[in-house]
Amino acid sequence: MAEEQDRSATQAAWLGDEQVRDDKDEKWEKEIISKLALGALAEQRRARRWGIFFKLCMLVYVIVFLIVLLPGREGAGMHTGNHTALIDINGVIAADAEANADSVVTALRKAFEDKSTQGLILRINSPGGSPVQAGYINDEIMRLRDKYPDIPVYAVVADVCASGGYYIAAAAQEIYADKASMVGSIGVVMSGFGFVDTMEKLGVERRLLTAGESKGLLDPFSPVREQEVDHVKTMLGSIHQQFITVVKDGRGDRLKGGDELFTGLIWTGEQSLELGLIDGLGSASYVARELIGEAEIVDFTFRPDPLERFAEKLGVGAMSSMVKALGFPAELQ
Repeated sequence: MAEEQDRSATQAAWLGDEQVRDDKDEKWEKEIISKLALGALAEQRRARRWGIFFKLCMLVYVIVFLIVLLPGREGAGMHTGNHTALIDINGVIAADAEANADSVVTALRKAFEDKSTQGLILRINSPGGSPVQAGYINDEIMRLRDKYPDIPVYAVVADVCASGGYYIAAAAQEIYADKASMVGSIGVVMSGFGFVDTMEKLGVERRLLTAGESKGLLDPFSPVREQEVDHVKTMLGSIHQQFITVVKDGRGDRLKGGDELFTGLIWTGEQSLELGLIDGLGSASYVARELIGEAEIVDFTFRPDPLERFAEKLGVGAMSSMVKALGFPAELQ
């Protein structure tokens, strides 16, 4: 009996020692795994920090490149010797667009004031836009032509020179285009929508309160009033007549067409040449080389600072997409 008790005690002691060894081994394994995991996590964090650092460096490099190397507000850049000045008028002509009167007028003044300018080319690719903005530009061209009579002004049409674009071109001494260019659209338009029937179908009542009988002029949710339509047509007719006068003053006896020229129709470059809307077929390089006599072209187009254009085009949403594309961690977005 005593021997069995001793044997049981010895076995229990052995089992206890074995359990202690197992606990120690398990603890050691956990410590090793923990150290390995922490080491891997630390390495991952270091790699991520370096990745962020290099990506930020790349972003700074791009910004510096945009600011330093790309052409900024001055447009003309560095040049020496005689040259042909070029000003691009692209897109819709409007106060809040790239082709706005302030920008174009600034470029015009710089080009004319440059003592090396032998001639000026207005390269136009515009469907038109604001008659006010186009009028400002036309007036300034005429003023500068009087002030600098030795600098000839040519308009060169790219794809399209319509409506307000042609309003500007008419201020040039001569107009050139490609045979497939679209030219004309000498007219005025004002458009909108009417939702009166839609409102009735939806059971929505329009409540428009005004002080002034015509303050709600052509309200799209109210029935059309003939006297208001007549008033707007009179107004558009007045602006149209201003447009016609500008074209006739600019083109003079070169116009070979009749009243159809002023109906808002548009023609190809070849047709425009026959109608007297342009003076010949040719590109900007042709005009600079053959007509002005200075093949070197210097761009005076006024453009916003590169950083401003970069920020405007990206916006908040686009910047977020860029951050994701660069792989920045979520906490930096």
